[in-house]
Formats: sequence, C-alpha cells, structure tokens
Amino acid sequence: MSSKYTRGTFKLMKSINRSIILNMIREKGPISRADIAKQTSLTPPTVSNIVKELIDNKFVIETTQGTSQGGRKPTLLEINADQFYVIGIDVGRYKMNFVVSNLFGNLKDTTVLRIKEHPSKEDLLDTMKKGIHTLLEPERNDPKKFIGIGIGMHGIVDVEKGISLFAPSFQLYDIPIKSELEKEFELLIKVENDARTMTLGESWFGYGNNEDNIVGVNVGHGIGAGIMINGRLFHGESDIAGEIGHVTIDLSGPKCTCGNYGCLQTLAGGPAIANRAKKELKTGKASRILDLVENDLEKVDGKIVYEAACAGDEFSIELLNQTGRYLGIGLINLIHTLNPESIIIGGGVSRAGDFLMDGIKETIHSRGLTKKAKETPIILSKLGENASAFGSCVLILEKFFNKH
Repeated sequence: MSSKYTRGTFKLMKSINRSIILNMIREKGPISRADIAKQTSLTPPTVSNIVKELIDNKFVIETTQGTSQGGRKPTLLEINADQFYVIGIDVGRYKMNFVVSNLFGNLKDTTVLRIKEHPSKEDLLDTMKKGIHTLLEPERNDPKKFIGIGIGMHGIVDVEKGISLFAPSFQLYDIPIKSELEKEFELLIKVENDARTMTLGESWFGYGNNEDNIVGVNVGHGIGAGIMINGRLFHGESDIAGEIGHVTIDLSGPKCTCGNYGCLQTLAGGPAIANRAKKELKTGKASRILDLVENDLEKVDGKIVYEAACAGDEFSIELLNQTGRYLGIGLINLIHTLNPESIIIGGGVSRAGDFLMDGIKETIHSRGLTKKAKETPIILSKLGENASAFGSCVLILEKFFNKH
C-alpha cells in the first residue's frame, strides 16, 4: 500500500475545524449538520463545506433521517467506520496479540503468535512482521483499507522515535520497531508502552471514556501504569512515568529483575504469585494446587493458583487476597500522588478479579487519606485481554481524528 495514500489521509485531518466536526460526529453521531453548527459555533456554510469534503473522502456517510422539528427531515451524519482499518499489537512476555479494528474500535480480525524463548531483536521484529502480513492477506482483509499500525510494548519506550529502549522480560535494548516496520509496510507506525496503550484503550472504548484523569494498571508478568491527565497520556521527562512495578514496597523484600529489592512487581506480579505459592507449599501447606500439578511444584504458575482459588482452595484464595493487599499499597501510593477519578486494572493477573479486589479495596479503605480517597473507584478492565491491543489501535485513531 502506498505511503502517499496514508500521508494524504492524515494531511486532510490537520485542519482544526475539520477535527472538531469529525470528533463531534464520532462522539455524538448520528447528528445533523444543523446540530453540529449549533454545538460548535461554526457557521452553517463552514459545516456544510467541511462535511462535503469528509463525505467525498469517505470518512463520513449520510444516514437515516432524523425526526423533523416541522419542515423537511434532516439527514444525519455518522462516521464511515468500516472504510478504514487499523492494526493494534500487544507484545507480551510469551505471545503477541494482534487485532484489527475499524474506526469505532469494533474487532474485525485477530491473530496470536507465540514469542520464542529468549528472543533476539530480529526474532521479535520477524514475529511482528509475520502477524501483520497475515492480517493484510487480501483473502482476509482489503489491504487498501489500512491506515496504520500501533504497537504496545512492555518496558521503556522512546515514543517519538518508536524504539523499545528496554524490554525487561527479554533483556533486550534499543529495538528499532518503527523504522523496521515503516520500511516493510509504508504505513503510519506508532509505538507506546503497553500499560499506556491499555489506558488509552479503556479511555476510548472501555470504562474510562467519560473521564479525563484516570490511571490504568497493567498487572501481568510485570506491573506498569498508564497515567492520563486532562485526557492526555503523561510520559514524564524521559518516558518512565507510570513504572509503578518498581515502586519499593518492602525494603527487605525479594530481589527484582531491575536490581532493586522489594519492588511492587516482586510481590504482586504473575511470577511473584507463583513463587510465593511454591515457597509455602514446600513447607508442607495443604492445597488443591498439588493435585492440579500432580505434585510437580515446577508447574505452579499464577493461572494454576487462580484455578485452585476458583475451586474453593483456601490457601490459594488467601494468597490472591494477600497479592491484592500488596497491589493496594501500590495503588494507594498512586491515589495519594495523582488523585485520579478512577483506577482501571487489566493484564493477565487481573483475571483473578474478585480474589484480588477484596484485598485491594480493604487496603485502600484502611489507608486512604480522606473519605474521597478511600472511595476511589477501582474497576476491572472492560476490554480484558485485548485492552492493550485495542489501545494500540487508538494510537493511530488519535492521529486520524487529530484528537489533540
């Protein structure tokens, strides 16, 4: 697909008035030209001219007639959602999750690829390219519809240059994601940290879509947070804002992959749950986990602990509750620092839902500084496992709708 086509698409979106109208149709459509003029204070001829251009370029379509206030029924406008597609990729520890979304964030296609053990930079980039090529096959999707690819990558990301500066799960540095994928696909490429893409996904299509100040916390192999202030992601001076997995919770706690001791993720990340379970089971604790792994403790992971808890295993329920209490400490630090409207929790560990939530809420309730702080809503992600991949789509949609 020609990059000229994509560049033309984005150039068209640069005008402020065009963005205002397009976003109004996205958020309030189906809507009439008259209502757009009223709500934007733009003149009716300006609205008509811009709408004509948006229709000519297939961004917007005319749709069912509205109810008239006397006289002719108005024609309503809505986003031509299926005219353009976006690919979102979530790079996890063991697998890459690919989704195709339309302009409304509706899932159109998906594929998952395993990441090999101890991958090199080339391995990771090859896996990405393979997944993208699969989704661009003409028998699956029309390649001409695609306007960009967003990537959510764990660890530290240089957002401007699209480089993964450090991916701790793979111990890899400086992966040139943007430049490599641009060479291969000639599409707009945006790279971001996966906790931030998760937060972005929730703010557009999930539980955070009416709020400007939210924190999304991605609890999986590691723990990261996406901080949204006044509707925009906050990166900090050198892109490390939100690395709450490395907030120290216990000065004499376990050693973390980052070299420090007692980081939040050494107590509440997926591997931490498994390690604590193994350690306690070795001391002879009774648990259903032993049956599930046929007494082979090496097979214990976070998922097994969750399965045992679901089956009523007291040991596992208490372990997850304790994990929730640790997480609660991390979250209360966030609440006291940022005071968000709500905190949304996603990532693999979040699937342990209620077992974690009890511990989290108990901690926040007992440690919150004020009544309001104690009542900060803590919500499980609406988009679940796909939150980060959908949020990666939003990296491109934000550009398309010229949101800022």
